[in-house]
Amino acid sequence: MNRYVRVWVAVLGVALMLAQACASAAAGLSGAADTDARLRRLDESFRCVVCQNQSLADSNAELAADLRAQIRDQVRSGATDEQIKAYMVRRYGDFVLYRPPLKPVTWALWLGPFIVLAAGAWAMWRSIVHRRGLSAAALDAGERARVAALRGHGEEGAAS
Repeated sequence: MNRYVRVWVAVLGVALMLAQACASAAAGLSGAADTDARLRRLDESFRCVVCQNQSLADSNAELAADLRAQIRDQVRSGATDEQIKAYMVRRYGDFVLYRPPLKPVTWALWLGPFIVLAAGAWAMWRSIVHRRGLSAAALDAGERARVAALRGHGEEGAAS
């Protein structure tokens, strides 16, 4: 019986070591998944300075690939999201951010579209008001005869 107890203790020890190895491997995988999610979130928060209409995550430009590699290196070296953001802004300006801060330098980015929309609405309103004040000039006899001839010609073409 002593022999059976030793076998069970050995089996139990091996099982515990396997469980510990699996747990540490799973922790490593979840850490990698967390890092990948963080990298994706960071890549999506920056604008590609070449494409200007895509995030770094979506861009195929060489510069975007270089910037993604820089972000990945900074994450691996232990930089915080704020440190990475500060680095990107220091290097490329507020334009690199998809959500630039509201400050006097970025007012044009935030307010520009609304100003253009308001200017277009004002120009349309002025055009409509100006056209309302215009009256159509009356046709003289020659022009009326020409219109009647054209109308008569159009009706004959439609009948045939």
